[in-house]
Amino acid sequence: MTLAILLLGLGIALVVAEVLFPSFGILSVLATTAIVAAVVLAFREGTDTGIAFLVATAVLVPAAVLAGLRVFPRTPLGRHMVASGLSFRSRSATDERDLTLLGKVGVVESPCRPAGMARIDERRVDVVTRGEFVASGVRVKVIEVRGNRVVVARVPEDGDSPTT
Repeated sequence: MTLAILLLGLGIALVVAEVLFPSFGILSVLATTAIVAAVVLAFREGTDTGIAFLVATAVLVPAAVLAGLRVFPRTPLGRHMVASGLSFRSRSATDERDLTLLGKVGVVESPCRPAGMARIDERRVDVVTRGEFVASGVRVKVIEVRGNRVVVARVPEDGDSPTT
């Protein structure tokens, strides 16, 4: 039983190692061999023990892969292979002028289905609605600005019900 547990642990460690260090499948073959040997030894102990090892394998292998993928970008190799992308907290990911648009009114230049283009404050802005279609030429109001996403809603004409 101890050997089966050690082989299962070794197999899980080799799965993580395969994610962190490219070995062209060598570590994967060793991990598979260790895990299969652990399950076979567990079934020799008894059916219940074998099923417990199968369940543990079904849970631990995906967890080990996910753990390896979470750690990989912080490794020396991972820092070279994973591009650092922009986030909404990054200043270069957003247009600072968009932050001043909240509450402003503009005119839709291309139909919003739900994304489109509107002219607000004498400049063209990529906008998105809350899901509704807005035709060209309709007046809209900016109701939310989050990151690079400018959300607009139709401005009610006389006699229309408000949409905000």
